[in-house]
Amino acid sequence: MNIKLATGEEISIAEGENILSALKRHGKYLISSCGGKGTCGKCRVKVLSGKYRTAKAGKISKGDRDKGIVLACQTFPEQEISVELLESSRLVIGDKIALSKSKDLAELFKSLDGKISPIVNKVSVKLPSPSIEDHISDLERLQRELNIKGMTGMRFSHGFVLSMADSMRSSGWDIDLAHVNGAEAIFITDRRDTSRYGLAVDIGTTTIVVYLVNFSDGSLVDVGMTYNSQIRHGDDVITRIIYATEHGGLNELRDVVAEDINNLIRTITEKHKIKPEHVESAVVSGNTTMSHIFWGIDPRYIREEPYIPAVNFFPLWKAGTARLNINKQAPVYTLPCVASYVGGDIVSGVLASRMHRSSEIALFMDIGTNGEIAVGNNEWLMTAACSAGPCFEGSGIKHGMRATEGAIEAIKIAPDTFEPSFSVIGNTTPTGICGSGMIDAISEMLLTGVIDQKGKFVRDIKTDRIREGDEGPEFVFCRGEKDVVLTEVDIENVLRAKAAIYAGISLLIKEVGFTLDSIERIYVAGGFGNYLNVDKAIILGMLPDLPKEKFMFLGNTSIAGAYLCLLSEKLRKEAEDIAHKMTYMELSVSRNFMDEYMSALFLPHTDIGLFPTVEKLLKAK
Repeated sequence: MNIKLATGEEISIAEGENILSALKRHGKYLISSCGGKGTCGKCRVKVLSGKYRTAKAGKISKGDRDKGIVLACQTFPEQEISVELLESSRLVIGDKIALSKSKDLAELFKSLDGKISPIVNKVSVKLPSPSIEDHISDLERLQRELNIKGMTGMRFSHGFVLSMADSMRSSGWDIDLAHVNGAEAIFITDRRDTSRYGLAVDIGTTTIVVYLVNFSDGSLVDVGMTYNSQIRHGDDVITRIIYATEHGGLNELRDVVAEDINNLIRTITEKHKIKPEHVESAVVSGNTTMSHIFWGIDPRYIREEPYIPAVNFFPLWKAGTARLNINKQAPVYTLPCVASYVGGDIVSGVLASRMHRSSEIALFMDIGTNGEIAVGNNEWLMTAACSAGPCFEGSGIKHGMRATEGAIEAIKIAPDTFEPSFSVIGNTTPTGICGSGMIDAISEMLLTGVIDQKGKFVRDIKTDRIREGDEGPEFVFCRGEKDVVLTEVDIENVLRAKAAIYAGISLLIKEVGFTLDSIERIYVAGGFGNYLNVDKAIILGMLPDLPKEKFMFLGNTSIAGAYLCLLSEKLRKEAEDIAHKMTYMELSVSRNFMDEYMSALFLPHTDIGLFPTVEKLLKAK
C-alpha cells in the first residue's frame, strides 16, 4: 500500500502503520513534540483522497477536520491515499542558535589557560628497518625504541595493532606515535604530516553543533549545526528515554545522532580538504540523557526513582566505539555529568562562565527544556533542574514554533488601541510564535490590561483582537490565511514553565542561605537567551527583578566548554573538579518547591513586592 504525496512522490506504508511513521521511514519529518502520542497536535497533514481511520482528533478543530486535516501520528490508511504535507508541520533547519565567534573563543581560552594541551600527544620515533639479523616483530621493535626513550609500560589496543604494520612501512619507519599521557598508544602517523585537528561537539536535545579545531593554534576551522534527528521521537529527554526503553529504540536513537554528527564532519572536512583520519580526538558535551544515548548506555534509570544515571564520569572511549567517522582510534572525552537532569552541558556552562573561579556569588541558568540552574562561586556550587518543559520551543502552544523563519520573535501592543506590532524572523509572513515572542506577548498583554495577573483575558476591553476560538479565548496577533494567535491555554502553559524556572532559582538561593539580592552576576546560556528581552522576562516573572547590568548572555556555553576541554588538559581537570564540587538538589522531592511554584504561577508573582519594577509599571498603567 502506498501514500501518494501532493508533490507526486509515492511512499510505502505497511498495514497498521500510521502516516507519521511511514513518512519518517522515507526521510520526511514532521514536528512531533509528543513523540507521536497525539497530544501536541503538531504533525498535521491534509488527506486529499482515500479511506483512512483516525484514532483521535487531538487538537484539530471541526472546521479543519472537515477540510481533511488529520494528525499523521493518529491516522491509519485503509487503502491508498493522497496526502499534502503542510508547511506549518514540517520539521525544518534554521534555528537562530548563537554560535561563538572564533575571536571570542580564543580570548576566552587565553583567559582560562592559553596553553594548548590536547588529549593526544605525539612522540617522534625513528625505527630501524627490520632485517634478517634484526627480525623481531613490529610491535617489539616499537617497544624497544620507546624503552630507550624511557616510555615503558605503554598499552597497545587491538585497533592500534591492526593498522600498525602498514603505517610503519608507509612512513619509512620514521613515525610520530600518538599516545594518551604516555600510557596508551593510539595511532601512528608519518612524521612529514603535521596536520592535527580535533572535534568539539554539543549534543543538545534540539540541535547539534560541531566545531572543527586546528590544534596548531586553537583556531576554528569551521562550524556545523543541524537538528538532532532524535527529535522525530519527541521534543524532550523523557520522550526519548521512553522511546529508547519501551520501544527498543536505543540503537536507533544512537544511530541517528551519530549520523547527524558524521554528516557535519563530512561536510566540513570535504569543504576544507581535510582527511577525517587527521581528526585525532573529540570532546562531547550534552545533558545526561544525550550523553548516555550517544554511548549506547540505557538511560531508563534516569527517569525512575531515585533517578540515578548509569554514568556521570565517562571513561575515555574511542571514536570507533562512538561510531564517529574520524580516526577510529581517536579518544573521545565526554564532559562529566552531575545528576540525572544536570549534565555535562551545565558543567561546560559553568566552566565557560568562569563563575567557579570568582569570589562573586553568581547564578548560571540555561533556559531550555530542563531549565538547569547553578549558583555559587569559587568555594561552592549548587545545582538543580527546573523541568520547565519545551513550551518556549513551541511545544504545547497552539501556534508555537522554534526560532525559525516565519516565527514572531518580538511584540509590542499599543496601550490605547491594543493593536500589536511585531518582528518576524526572516522578514516573511508569520506562521507562528517562538519563545522570545511568547514572553514579549504575555508581558505586553499584562502591561496593556489585555490579561490580568492570573493570565486570564479581560473580556470587557474594547478590541476585536480577543475572540472565542476552538480552544477558548484567544488573542489574534496576525490575521491572514492562517491567523497567529495566543490562547488562554497557551498562556497557562507559559506560566507553568516560567513558574518552574523562577521557583527553582528562588528555592536554590534560599537553600544556601542567601537572597536574590545577594546574586552579583547572572549568566544566561543557550541560543534562546541571546534573543531574550530581560525587561519582558522580568515582567513575566521568569527572571528575578534585578538590575539589567547584572545579566550577561553567553550563547551556547555547551559547545564553548567542549572547545575549551578539547584544547586543554588543565580545563578538562577543572571541568571534573566542577562536577565533583556541585551539590545537586532534587526539586521534585523538596517540600518547599510546590509552594514556590504555586506562588510563581501569577504575573509576575503572588508577592508583587519581589518585583518592585513591575509593580511600578502596573500601577502606572
